[in-house]
Amino acid sequence: MLRVIAEIREKAKGADAKIVLPEGEDIRVLKAVDYMNREGLVDTILLGSKEKIAALSAQNNLKLDGSEIIEPSSSEHLQDYSQKLYEVRKAKGMSLDEAKKLLTEKPVYFAAMLVNEKRADGFVGGAVHTTRDVARSALYCIGLDPRAGTMSSSFIMVMDDDSFGEQGILIFADCAIVPKPSPKQLCNIAISASDLMQALFKTQPRIAVLSFSTKGSGATPDTENLLKAVEKVRELRPDLLIDGELQGDAALIPEVAKRKSPGSPIGGRANILIFPNLEAGNIAYKLTQRLAKTRALGPLLHGVLAPCSDLSRGCSADDVIDVVCVTALRCAHTKA
Repeated sequence: MLRVIAEIREKAKGADAKIVLPEGEDIRVLKAVDYMNREGLVDTILLGSKEKIAALSAQNNLKLDGSEIIEPSSSEHLQDYSQKLYEVRKAKGMSLDEAKKLLTEKPVYFAAMLVNEKRADGFVGGAVHTTRDVARSALYCIGLDPRAGTMSSSFIMVMDDDSFGEQGILIFADCAIVPKPSPKQLCNIAISASDLMQALFKTQPRIAVLSFSTKGSGATPDTENLLKAVEKVRELRPDLLIDGELQGDAALIPEVAKRKSPGSPIGGRANILIFPNLEAGNIAYKLTQRLAKTRALGPLLHGVLAPCSDLSRGCSADDVIDVVCVTALRCAHTKA
């Protein structure tokens, strides 16, 4: 695990990306920025009260010199950003005053506007804001990528046991955004997760679409939808290795795969797990994180026109550091 995290942080040094952090008054975020500044990892912008941030950094002996600090309520761009957000959302009933209130009271929206205006390459929020606000800010202020078709999310799960996934790395999707994905949405989720695996780890994605059933052992209308998703992926991306529906052990254990799904193209060596719905995905990632003491980086948002990421409100400073580094690497890949 430590090797993978160290590699992610080292690669981030060359990413040449600027990431905005809207929760600049949170001590975990400030400790993360202090570390990134001292180690020269990623350029950052902090949002929040300059007075409060200065006081917190002084109390905790933190070095924030390398980071720009913006107070949304007094920003010279507030009126312009409010007008732009209003223009995008007025058809949905948002007023100009409501747009301004969102940008100042929920700074993750201001962060997303900075990305939209090319003043930052991506943003990382969620230490204080809910996933709903993080996702909506990306949707309202940055917009969906028409090539992806679906906003979704994934976690990079980094395990001590490197016999699983890609030397201990697994991608779980979707664990945060789409409650009951359709076959088309599952297809988009699988493709987005595979693109992430290829971009960050330069390895072949091996995708398992998970269920309580393996190859029709417990066929239901829901498992039929999973089969449709697998076929859609194969039609759109014949280069990808994908199989389903599979139980977790048939996806991850080669010996079990030989018995339950002989001839499977992934052979029990999946490095991407696609969950049938949000309940399954969210429960699985949290149990894996806590019981197996796995690092869970994310949720990373997919289907948005610029890289952005959420954080669990229970995150640590290390979580902030690593999600910022991953987001910076995604920015570098987008530019390339």
